[in-house]
Amino acid sequence: MRKIGTLAILMLMCLSALAGCKEKKDPMEKIKDLEFTVTAQENIPEELSAVLEEKKAEGFKMTYQDGGYLYICMGYGQQETGGYSISVNALYETDNAVYFDTTLQGPKPGENEGKKTSPSCPYVVIKTEMVEKPVVFD
Repeated sequence: MRKIGTLAILMLMCLSALAGCKEKKDPMEKIKDLEFTVTAQENIPEELSAVLEEKKAEGFKMTYQDGGYLYICMGYGQQETGGYSISVNALYETDNAVYFDTTLQGPKPGENEGKKTSPSCPYVVIKTEMVEKPVVFD
């Protein structure tokens, strides 16, 4: 009878240990993609546009809320020439945040060759539905 009691206790200990081994969820795991539009200069709210003008030479990562929308802005600072573009690789929501990933793409080889080009300050502003979570820039 004593062996059965000891065996029962060991089984309960094993079951409780197994119950504690839950798979941890990755906080950056995508819940859903967010729809967005790249906002043209003339459609950026005036207050945001003024801030972007001040910050564009240094580069920036910022958000702005207006009219039930979330604007996510990413600037890469002053570049030596023009011809740069920014691609949005991902915009999605996780349990804890909104994840925003962009890439700066330089001018094509030879594109500025022989041309007098001035410095540029490439940035992108996207508009999406309002989400009350912090934005993670990548």
